Amino acid sequence: MTERGTNAYKQLTDVPPPVARALRAARAAGFAFSCRPEQGRLLYALAGGATAAIGETGTGCGVGLAWLAAGAGPGVRLVSVERDARRAALAAEVFADDARVTVVHAEWTALVAHGPFDLLVLDGGGQGKAPGDTPADPRDLLAPHGTVVIDDFTPSTTWPPTHGGAVDHARLHWLTHPALHVTELRLAPDLATVVGTRRQPSDIS
Repeated sequence: MTERGTNAYKQLTDVPPPVARALRAARAAGFAFSCRPEQGRLLYALAGGATAAIGETGTGCGVGLAWLAAGAGPGVRLVSVERDARRAALAAEVFADDARVTVVHAEWTALVAHGPFDLLVLDGGGQGKAPGDTPADPRDLLAPHGTVVIDDFTPSTTWPPTHGGAVDHARLHWLTHPALHVTELRLAPDLATVVGTRRQPSDIS
């Protein structure tokens, strides 16, 4: 979830209908931390490659999930986990008419029971950014050749990557993960995302 992400849509009129519905819910609830449009467009594109299941942590009011739902095919199920009961209920209302989508009120670890996923978006737990937040294990959650997305990083041009003048250990964890082929994508001057694809056993030495 991105600070002021909801406000980033003020000048946009061409978002998919599910995204527009989720934005209305976020604004009505005063929720500011929605998925930014740059990130949303990436999720939309990646969702088109899923064949069976997409998972997300941190539903918020459903804006990121709406980008995923808009991009996913008709036979793809989507499961998103939100720890806040009110936001989970609001998001569930947004997708009440989309049988592909399930919003679960729980800690992010509940997502494991719904996998494995072709695409996994870590937006509210499982990233390893916050104290006490153990990073998700892609081997537990990703299908073979599945893709994981970890968003909301500040672009860094150094190695190891830094944030706030110190080594960014959360980002370093993902960029060097032995189970993933990984790259960092800069989506805006102030926004970067890490994207990784699960390695196969033959790829891991």
